[in-house]
Amino acid sequence: MTHICKSTFAQRHSYIDLKKILRLFFTLFLIVVFVEPIKSEIKDYLENPVPESWQLERQIFQTIPTEDAWWDSFHDPILTELIEMAVANNYNVASAIKRIEMASKEVGMAKSSYYPTLSVAGSWTKAQESGAVYGTESDRLKSSYFSLGASMNWELDVFGRVYSNVKEKKAAYNVARADYDAVMVSLCANVASAYMQLRTYQEEIRVAQEHIESQKYVCKITEARFEADLGNMLDVTQAKVVLYETESTLPTLEANVRTMKNSIALLVGKYPGEIDELLDRDTYLPEFRQTLEIGVPAEILRRRPDIMEAEMELAEYAAAIGVAKKDFLPTLTLAGNIGTSAIRADGLFGKHSLTYSITPQLSWTLFEGLSRNYALSEAKLQMESAIDQYNLTVMTAIEEVDNALVNYEALLKAIELQTRVVSESKKSMELSFELYRSGLTMFTNVVDGQISWLTNQNTLTTMQGEALASLINIYKALGGGWQVFH
Repeated sequence: MTHICKSTFAQRHSYIDLKKILRLFFTLFLIVVFVEPIKSEIKDYLENPVPESWQLERQIFQTIPTEDAWWDSFHDPILTELIEMAVANNYNVASAIKRIEMASKEVGMAKSSYYPTLSVAGSWTKAQESGAVYGTESDRLKSSYFSLGASMNWELDVFGRVYSNVKEKKAAYNVARADYDAVMVSLCANVASAYMQLRTYQEEIRVAQEHIESQKYVCKITEARFEADLGNMLDVTQAKVVLYETESTLPTLEANVRTMKNSIALLVGKYPGEIDELLDRDTYLPEFRQTLEIGVPAEILRRRPDIMEAEMELAEYAAAIGVAKKDFLPTLTLAGNIGTSAIRADGLFGKHSLTYSITPQLSWTLFEGLSRNYALSEAKLQMESAIDQYNLTVMTAIEEVDNALVNYEALLKAIELQTRVVSESKKSMELSFELYRSGLTMFTNVVDGQISWLTNQNTLTTMQGEALASLINIYKALGGGWQVFH
């Protein structure tokens, strides 16, 4: 009879526990069902003209320089090798890649909030409670038991707080990607610009050396005429002054070459001197005349990494507004634990050792010293500032593209005219020299002709280098992503 009563009691106890569990889950179901109207009501209350998201419709996609290889138009294998070296070794690129990886990890961390948190624990507890705390002497209460269990905590994203946070982190990841594109565009353009400047200095050295040979020949003629009593020592000294002045420009030009080689080495991730052999293979200027088939509509300008980055930052700040708004909404969490407790370790898995609890909780902070209001206002101001920055970036891009195109066109015209000047300067010097040899003119005309010819040829070399730099500036201004040069 006693056995039947105990069994009936156990069944009834189990039935009561089952009813409690069903009641808890039913309560959770009611919370989820009725929470949507609350969510809608609060959302309506928080709505404002500033959008929670910002993303322009993608009509074009950015490609990095290594994909479009705009420098191939120069047909210079050394430049190609340098840029490939820079992409592989440059520390700014490596740092940008690390920032992308960190942003990706932050997205993963934000997504982890979609899943419950699980933990396990095991312990042994020995405790004693005083028997004199209730005003009368009583026996001390002692306890000693083992416990083993698991617990879970899960935020149900009914109000979209986790979703908004993930969205913000994704926007930050897109910013990091745009920053990487900007680093790549800047790096490849800087390598190309430094390379063109190096070739310009080397071309100036070549021009100086050619004139030095010509001026040495003129010195020999003046000395021969002096020895033959057909000229005077003044002619000889004037010829030597011109020669020595030209020779004196070589150390500065050679120092410029060395400095530019060091700059290129830094950009490609090498130590000075490691790429000298490569840079000394072919020292001629690449072709600076290119046919540009470029329109500049707004869609093309959006290829620029800085514009894309500004756009992505705008999306990030818009997502931050969404996160700030979610702080006004309740949070729904589900906590639970299950385990066993027993006096002895071998009784942990006995029939009566099971313990558990399930706790759905809806929490809603109604007042927090207006801190959430200030946070939302700050997020809105940040987005408004980002809009201003975006507009400024677009206006700056238009100015840079227009300036680059106008400058390149002007340089081509100036080079054409300067080429004529150099040609006529050379003829003038040669005619003066022939007249001098014939005794029909003073040597000062030859000196003037030598100086004018050298000066005009140096000016032409500088213009050609500037034209190459201007082509690179056009690429930077347009942001790449397609074949700029044809």
